[in-house]
Amino acid sequence: MAGIFDRITGAADQGARVDETPESGPTDDAALPEEAAQSVSTASASQEEERTPQGIRGAAQELLKYGLLEQAQKPNLYRHALNHPDALNKILEPLDLQMAVDDVRGLAFVVVRHEDAADEDEWSHPLVRRQRLNLEQSLLVAILRRQFIAHEQSSGTGASDARVALDELIPELQVYLGDMGSDARERNRVMALLDALKGHGLVSAPDAHDRVLIRPIIAHLANPENLQVMLAWLRTQAGMPDHNDYRGDDGQTGAEAGE
Repeated sequence: MAGIFDRITGAADQGARVDETPESGPTDDAALPEEAAQSVSTASASQEEERTPQGIRGAAQELLKYGLLEQAQKPNLYRHALNHPDALNKILEPLDLQMAVDDVRGLAFVVVRHEDAADEDEWSHPLVRRQRLNLEQSLLVAILRRQFIAHEQSSGTGASDARVALDELIPELQVYLGDMGSDARERNRVMALLDALKGHGLVSAPDAHDRVLIRPIIAHLANPENLQVMLAWLRTQAGMPDHNDYRGDDGQTGAEAGE
């Protein structure tokens, strides 16, 4: 018969054997980190497959950053925009924006949706700041747009490299704004105006020959009728006869269009 001592030591031996049992073989817990890693890897691969293609993402980012894509400047991104308009508009639609394309001039640009606006002149957008040009800047836009349309009329719509020299712009500004009495001051005025328009993506910086490239977005930025009214008012202020000679996209003057 086992005594109390034997029973105590026997229980201790059994406890020891029980404690040793987990160490004798592998547990399910040891496999959990590997299984979790495989699960995360599978989820990451699935998410990567569901992502918007890189080319479309790049085109959308460029449109949102600068508002436009030029074929001459970013041909690869422009190609993605031209080939996937629905995908890009799906990205822009929740922002109340959409992409417009001028494939003749090689241009894609962002516009604000107006279907819910009662008056397009009074629209507002939380992500788009409406830029207001002063009178002198607006005058230069009218002059540059006229130069751009004249270049397209002689070289064909969509013709690139519409350039104008600073020396050509100075006398045109003088007609409406008057002579500043100094060549240096005249040059500084036109340079300051061009620099402001460059910030809006309308012109390039002057090249080595003091010429600026007029960018094609100018054809969509300014309303020719509004420019015509502005030029007529400036002529009146300068005491000049109103010839109503601002040419629109079709090459007609205001007088010709009204006939």
